[in-house]
Amino acid sequence: MRYFCLLLLTFFSLQAQHILPLRERAAAIEALQEERLNTLIPKLMAERDLDLWVLITREYNEDPVVKTLLPPTWLNARRRTILVFAKEPNNGKVERVALTRYAFGKHFPSVWNKEKQPDQWLALADYIVGKTPKKIGINISESYGIADGLAQTDYQGLYNALPPKYRKRLVSAEDLAVAWIETRTEKEMQLFQQLVEITHNIIAEAFSTQVITPGVTTTEDVVWWLREKVMALGLQTWFHPTVDVQRDAASDLYAFDGLQKWDVIQPGDLVHCDFGISYLTLNTDCQELAYVLRPGEKMAPAYLRKALAEGNRVQDQFTDRFATGRTGNETLRMSLAAGRIEGLRPQIYTHPLGTYGHSAGTTFGMWDAQEGVPGSGERPLHENTTYAIELNTKVFLPEWNKDVRVMLEEAGFWGAEGFRYVHGRQTELLLIGGQGGHLGESN
Repeated sequence: MRYFCLLLLTFFSLQAQHILPLRERAAAIEALQEERLNTLIPKLMAERDLDLWVLITREYNEDPVVKTLLPPTWLNARRRTILVFAKEPNNGKVERVALTRYAFGKHFPSVWNKEKQPDQWLALADYIVGKTPKKIGINISESYGIADGLAQTDYQGLYNALPPKYRKRLVSAEDLAVAWIETRTEKEMQLFQQLVEITHNIIAEAFSTQVITPGVTTTEDVVWWLREKVMALGLQTWFHPTVDVQRDAASDLYAFDGLQKWDVIQPGDLVHCDFGISYLTLNTDCQELAYVLRPGEKMAPAYLRKALAEGNRVQDQFTDRFATGRTGNETLRMSLAAGRIEGLRPQIYTHPLGTYGHSAGTTFGMWDAQEGVPGSGERPLHENTTYAIELNTKVFLPEWNKDVRVMLEEAGFWGAEGFRYVHGRQTELLLIGGQGGHLGESN
């Protein structure tokens, strides 16, 4: 852990776009995994009254939960990989083991001696029976793909190897798997803030005359600049970015219609992006807006600044209604109703964010499910979780004689002290061809 702390100090003392070399990233990831395993697993298993958690996966068909546990020098699982968390009944400590040909990195020693027991399934059954568990959690889930990683073949192998009375003790580990995925530690949040800052800096550069020449550069040019920038920094993006424009002339209303790939960015355009990166086991997801200054302009028109303020108002109405234990669907209904009372036209489609981009946890609507989401929308909000606060509001602009859609997305954290943005949020339009900040208050 001391080495990890030194890495953090080095990391935070450098500019936001300094990226750790691969070897140092591996050390940081191992330390993050160790912290999560030592602090989260005993607590989460005790809260859910699970005695064993069995994860089974195979190379190139990895359980999404196992992916979060892969040693940084393993890019995939190997052969059939079996991991077991076993809660000790007397002290609540959790034993971590692998039933593999060799240790699963530094955190899971192997307990399978193939020379003594050639059958891996029987070795697993022997280990399970030796722990006499009352409940054996396995990764099967209707509501969350991330918690549904146990393949039918592996389930059948486990089931057939177990004595009949232990087969009856197999239960879904959905709640545990989701809690593992959604819960953030203090060290992760320190890294996450830096990661979101890097994301904001890349967007600010993309939405500048360093990248965009009005009247020449297309939206698709900016998309591929973002991809190249991420690659040049030694990072990855978990989805292909989107860049689109809205303008006073006849143009497409909404970004995701597949018709705007070759729009030339012009003075007077409202430009929007959807962009995220992956780094040190975490992911970002960010949507921001920029205005292309016309000759002689020093700021965006007042009506566009007012439209952005309406988007910020929807954000506030939404996050002000976060409450531990309140479901995503309930929060969604309350927030939409509050916006409509004020004459706004909001849509909310906020998703968990962190270990995965579209992660597991409490879901607050989808763009095509504003009445609520079965399953994940019924999950109560838990503390120490992060979200992509993704939403929009339609605003009619008399100056353009049309609706525009103010689309915003920023990383947010919910904890014991309430809600905060991980690295601020956009309260001013980025200006292409001028100077101007864009990040406002952090809460």
